[in-house]
Amino acid sequence: MKKILFIAVLALASIMAYAQPRAIGGRLGYGAEFSYQHGLGEANMVQLEVGVPAFAGIEAACTYDWIDPFNAPVPWNEKGEWHWYMGVGGAIATGFKFDYGFIGAAGRVGIEYDFWFPLQLSIDFRPTLGVAFNSSAAAFGYDVYAGGLGIGVRYKFQ
Repeated sequence: MKKILFIAVLALASIMAYAQPRAIGGRLGYGAEFSYQHGLGEANMVQLEVGVPAFAGIEAACTYDWIDPFNAPVPWNEKGEWHWYMGVGGAIATGFKFDYGFIGAAGRVGIEYDFWFPLQLSIDFRPTLGVAFNSSAAAFGYDVYAGGLGIGVRYKFQ
């Protein structure tokens, strides 16, 4: 499990290293996470988060998000800009002692405010549904895993 998590994070980091990021920062919710957004044009982004859920393990989640889907932007834009987004992706997690693990599908829906200076605030909901297991292989089952509601603060690249 440790090797799979390391390979997944390394592969995503190397793919995204050659292009301009959209925003980088942190997300607080069910633990703390490093958050990275990579823009794919004006209407799409990939969002990667690596963190410590409930400070009891390591997790990574990656979603492909549509910005202002259905061409329905948030109507109140004054100095900054409001955007809402939704997406799908995957997540993987393991405990610090590597005695349990989780792999599953992640969804996301959220809203963000981009200030006129390079700061972005967001709130989103990222549930994850998948398979949980432990090292004894005695317990397998479907479960809704961490993620949940989170507040993000990011530096937005101009």
